[in-house]
Order: sequence, then structure tokens, then C-alpha cells
Amino acid sequence: MAIEETAEEKILTEDIPAEAHKGKEAPKGKLPAAKAPALSNFSERGRRRRAGLGKGPRAKPEFDQKILSIRRVARVMAGGRRFSFSVALVAGDRKGRVGVGVGKALDTPSAISKAFRDAQKNMITVKMSSHFTIPNKVRGKAGSSEVLMIPAPVRGILAGSSVRDVVELAGIKNINAKIISRSKNKLNNARAAVAALSKP
Repeated sequence: MAIEETAEEKILTEDIPAEAHKGKEAPKGKLPAAKAPALSNFSERGRRRRAGLGKGPRAKPEFDQKILSIRRVARVMAGGRRFSFSVALVAGDRKGRVGVGVGKALDTPSAISKAFRDAQKNMITVKMSSHFTIPNKVRGKAGSSEVLMIPAPVRGILAGSSVRDVVELAGIKNINAKIISRSKNKLNNARAAVAALSKP
């Protein structure tokens, strides 16, 4: 009688489906079922991007910038020359804030980012009238460069070279600016324009 009971129990255990063995060792002679690989999230991102459901439009940067000059400079070291890039640019929000910056690095993108940070440090606030012009005549100087600025309501921007870039990024729409020195240095001309606009 005991032999028959053990035979029945053995048959019952063999008929139990594989789902009941979760967390236990698999029966002998059978391999455990392989888990399905996790689906990558990249395909879902691609579908959302194509359907227009991504992160949305990029936010407009607070400051605009214009590059005045990019120069390749060299420094003489003990082992030879070491080359780098020097960038000068103007940055402004077109709402009354503007600044000039210079940056130097081994590659151009790093030099541009350094110059932009330097321009942010040197920001000034420009006083403007209701006609988007300066309240009175001013003069600025930087090195051998000298700039004269005269208010000109409803005349537009009458300026050239890097002075025009400074005026536009400051948000001024009506002004008459003139470089009264013979200097053609764009960086000094831009600094002279900023010095003139910083005066009350």
C-alpha cells in the first residue's frame, strides 16, 4: 500500500506545470525559461520626437552675442610655440544691457564661452528715452579709440563697425555714433562705445 502512495505522489509532482516552480530550482532535464530582454527607451523617444511630443521648443537665450574678432595667437614656451585662440565679442539683451568680453583657449568654442562669461561680468545698463535713444550727447574713450554719440530720434542707427553691434545689442534704435579717432581696432572701438553709453 505504501508503494502505491509513493508512486501516485511521484506522478502528481511531475504533472505540476513549470509556473509553479517560480523561485525554486527547475526540474531535472528542463532548462529554465529565459527572460525577455528589456525594451530600449530610445525607440520610444524617437516616436515621441517624430510625433511632436518631445521637450517642446527651446527657450530663447537671455543674451544675444556678436563676435568681433577671432585670432590665432602663439606663446613662445621652452619647448616651442604654444598656439591658442583669442575671441572678442559683444553680448546684450536688447533691453538696455550690453557688455564686451575677451576669452582665450586652446579651441574656438571654449574661447567663445569664456568671452561670453567675461562680457556678462562687464555688463552695463544703458539709459534710454522713450524714443529708444540716449538722453544726451556722450563721448567715450578706450586706448587710442574715441567714440562720439549723439541722440537722434526717428533717425535710425547711424553707426558702423563694432560700434553698431554694441548699439544694436543694447536695444537702442535711434542714434548717431561716430568714431572720431583713426583707430581700426574693433575691440577698443567697442569698449569706447560701452564707455560712452555708461555715462549718465
